[in-house]
Amino acid sequence: MNPFLFVAIKLLIGFLAMTLIINITGKGNLAPSSASDQVVNYVLGGIVGGVIYNNSIKIYEFVAILGIWCLLVLCQKWVKNHNVKAKQLIDGKAHIIIDDGKILIENCKKSGLSAHDVAFKLRTNGIFSSDDVKRAIVEQNGQLIIIHSGEENPKFPIITDGQVQHDILKVIGKDEEWLLEELKKQGIEKCSDIFLGEYVDKQLKLTTY
Repeated sequence: MNPFLFVAIKLLIGFLAMTLIINITGKGNLAPSSASDQVVNYVLGGIVGGVIYNNSIKIYEFVAILGIWCLLVLCQKWVKNHNVKAKQLIDGKAHIIIDDGKILIENCKKSGLSAHDVAFKLRTNGIFSSDDVKRAIVEQNGQLIIIHSGEENPKFPIITDGQVQHDILKVIGKDEEWLLEELKKQGIEKCSDIFLGEYVDKQLKLTTY
């Protein structure tokens, strides 16, 4: 086979495979929300880029490699959606780094943030003093979520994908017993039946599967 045609065919397969894998595994990879999302993109790009210029790898081998990688990604996604500890191990967890104007140094260290990093993130959000911050949370993707002092009615995701966010419960001063009581009031027995549960205006707003 003409070497240029061989490369063109593998390039076409790579393009179609990347599009298909992103659609199958979820649109979250288009805007990565965690380190694992970034790794999926990097490895997928590396597989396609490396194979295209390696003439010793046949087309059927290329397709098999892409299929195996897609299967691994789907398995990882399933595990994350069904096990809180596994999700935290793979993606990490959000950390509260400022609480009522006080910088929580230990949580900053857990997030890998220096004092310079914290100050820079605050400045990019138009804040020049931690005293102006009621609460600041570093998400898994490094994004800083800020609740300003005096801000009314912030929204908190208490349940996501059927999993209780215990850190958020602590933030709003509630516990799991309170949460279960609120679910019962709305005729829901298990947290696993909830796609998204938000704490808005001191009320629990639930979206079921």
